[in-house]
Formats: sequence, C-alpha cells, structure tokens
Amino acid sequence: MQVSTESTDRMLVMSVTGRIDFTTSNAFLRALDAAVGEANGRALIVDCTGLTYVSSTGMRSFLVGARAARADGIRFLVCGLQQMVAEVFEASGFPRFIPTHADRAAAEAAIAN
Repeated sequence: MQVSTESTDRMLVMSVTGRIDFTTSNAFLRALDAAVGEANGRALIVDCTGLTYVSSTGMRSFLVGARAARADGIRFLVCGLQQMVAEVFEASGFPRFIPTHADRAAAEAAIAN
C-alpha cells in the first residue's frame, strides 16, 4: 500500500494505491490520522482509484478516519472505488455515512456545493 497527499485551499486529497488489509491497515489508519490533522478544517477526499483490495480491518480504518474527521469538523469523502472495493463498501453500508463519489472531479464538485 502506498499513500500520497495533495493539498489545495479547499481540500486535502489522500490517494491510496495497493491493498489495505491486516498487514497495512494500521499504516493506512496512521496516514488517515495525519491527513485529518493536516486538513485543518478543509475537506478530506480519499481517492481510492488505485486501491485494489480492502479487508474488514481496512474498512474499520476508513470508519475510524471518518469519525475522527467529523469530530474535527472536516468533511470526509471517498472517491474512485473500483468494483470489488465498491462492493465491500456497499455490503458494509458505508455509503450511508461516508459520501462516495465516482471520481475525484465528482468529489471536488460535491465540496463546492
């Protein structure tokens, strides 16, 4: 798993590639925690375009990160879910409390509204 961030005036975009599973979920959670701290009131978009797999421990990391963001008043959005990852999100009911968007452009448009 690899994580990179990009910052603009209105948002912080965290791009994730690879797999989030038992061996990488703690590193992902630490990266999310750092991104929440760095967002400093701006929206946080997690771009999952390069994410090929997420396990239940990875899903827990998304949940913990989303809750931390909300506690700090930060909008937390996910975009670019590939089919298998999207199916896990859907089956877990995550789109009810973590806004998901088809791609980064759609997530950025949602922040603008």
